[in-house]
Amino acid sequence: MEVTDLPHVNAALNATAAVALTIGYASIRRGHVRRHLACMVVGLLASVAFLSSYLVYHFHVGSVPYTGDGLLRMVYFPILASHVVLAAFVPPMALLTVYLAARRRFTRHRSIARWTLPLWMYVSVTGIMVCRDGKEKIMRKRKS
Repeated sequence: MEVTDLPHVNAALNATAAVALTIGYASIRRGHVRRHLACMVVGLLASVAFLSSYLVYHFHVGSVPYTGDGLLRMVYFPILASHVVLAAFVPPMALLTVYLAARRRFTRHRSIARWTLPLWMYVSVTGIMVCRDGKEKIMRKRKS
């Protein structure tokens, strides 16, 4: 695997997190606590793996400018901006939500999770959408 493969890995990790969060939410709504717990752990691990992969990728590639134009460009940047801002809030919110569940403070856990889940889901789904491939930039770096 090369660094150029990481945007696809990142998209897959975000998709994994989104699916795990969706199944986890559906599970707890049906009263399946163990399945909920397992899915949320998978979602958390996928998000941690994503963040690690994302940091490795951007350490090697740096910033990758968006080259699209027209309507796509007008849609891409607002999604990217909201994704970046909300992505800063998700890790501490997710950790607080997990902490409250681990402490068996389920009333508080639910009240925080009602905010954490939709933000985390949004960040995971938009993370797939804003995935950028910097293969050209890496190839230029290798030649110089």
